This record gives sequence, structure tokens and C-alpha cells, in this order.
Amino acid sequence: MEAEAANKGRIYVGTAGFSYSDWKGVFYPEDIGPRQFLEYYAARFPCVEIDFTYYRQPSPKTMRNLASRVGPDFRFTVKAHRTITHEIPERSELEKEIATFAEGVAPMAEAGVLGCVLYQFPWSFKYSKENLTYINSLGTLLPMAPAVVEFRNRSWAREDVYRSLRDSGTGFCCVDEPSLPGLFPRVSLVTSRLAYVRFHGRNAAKWFNHKEAWERYDYLYTDEEMMPWVSRILGMETKADEVYVLYNNCHRGQAALNALRMQELLGLGHPQ
Repeated sequence: MEAEAANKGRIYVGTAGFSYSDWKGVFYPEDIGPRQFLEYYAARFPCVEIDFTYYRQPSPKTMRNLASRVGPDFRFTVKAHRTITHEIPERSELEKEIATFAEGVAPMAEAGVLGCVLYQFPWSFKYSKENLTYINSLGTLLPMAPAVVEFRNRSWAREDVYRSLRDSGTGFCCVDEPSLPGLFPRVSLVTSRLAYVRFHGRNAAKWFNHKEAWERYDYLYTDEEMMPWVSRILGMETKADEVYVLYNNCHRGQAALNALRMQELLGLGHPQ
């Protein structure tokens, strides 16, 4: 039993972002302001996924400030900028974008609170040998943090891809999203020392047909939908040093409610 316990990693449950005004009255108390959100959040969750870095390159000042407001055991996962995953430029420009991103997240790495960088690729990014080579180079291009890759297109659901990720030490992001043709299936897999699961919701009607981006993620999971993942996550815990479980169904605080419940289902308490 002691050997089994020694092989267990740590599970971090949290949400994609934390600064949402529509979480007040659902997760945040009505009487606190946005400047108090992170501290309140960090008392209830051990990690958060930073996603604004997809839309704009992170500044060292901003990331240093975020790192200074949490304890040493808290972890940030940071989503890569869109020029690295969605709007990939030619090589010299790409190297500049990666250098800018690396400079921005460096304060978190130096503070010891940077868990990994999440590289989420769009549905239009399909399997090819050239694309797979790029995927496997990410950890080398930005070595300050482990690389975790999220695929949206089902063409990547291949055993040779999974083997290649293991060989390069690249993490794989398991996804829970609607069961729609072409979307990546619900796969439970660990390809590096770090495991990752992202819950996007199962709003099939709005996934491809929405006016606002948030509509896609407007969904509240039931216990029945989350329970199959409990055993999968506990299984990942025996294969990885760290397991990140993040909820991206952020509209109206649904991510926070589901993340709190998942902590209970996994038998985890609050971090503080």
C-alpha cells in the first residue's frame, strides 16, 4: 500500500479563468469586488487556467502580479497565444511570438507556480506528419514549462499520435465536449508526467451554431455525467505527477459549481 501511495500524483481541480462578473451571487459573494476574486478563488481551488493569454500576449508585470497573490502550492496553467496555435506565421515571426510569450510567463515559472502551457489547436488543424512534428517541438520551443496539447479535430485520435506524444514527452489534454461528428472523442490518456482534462460542456445545439462564443459553453454537468470521469482521473493520478482538471463551462458560474462538486466526488478538500 505504501508503494501505491508513493506513485500517486497530485490532482488540481479548477476553472478556465476566474474573473467573471456573472459569478457574483453564484460563486463569489455579492459584496466583494474584482480585485478580491483571485484570493477568494485560491482559497477554494488549487489551480486556475489563464486564457486571456490566447487573445493577447502576456506581460511580465501582469503575470508577476498574479503569481504574487497566491500561495506557493497554487498552480497556473497558461493557454498559448493564438499565433502559436491558430494563426501560425512563418518561422522567423513564429520565433518572435514564442519569445514574447516566454518573456511574459517567465515570472510565473520563476515563482514556481507555472504548472504547464496549454496549446489548444482549432478544429481546422488536422492531422498530418508535418503538423505532428510541430506539435512535438513545442516543449523544446518553450522549455520553461511542460507542454500540453489539446486537439479539437477527431483526425488526431490515433495510436501513432499518442505514441509520438509519449516519445517527445508532450502532454495530452483529455476533453469532454459534445458527441458530434468530427469532434475529438472522450479519451482517458496520459502521455507525459502531467495529465490534463478539460470540461467544455455538452451543449451540442450551440457548439457550431451560436452568435456569441459563450453560448457554446453554456452548460451545467450533472453528477451522472461527471461520475465516469472520477475513476478515470483517479487512474491518471497513478500514472502522472500532476493531474489538472479544468472546467471551461464558465457562463453564469457553472464551471465553479461543477469544479467544487468534482472536488467532492474525488474526495478532495479546499486547498486552504
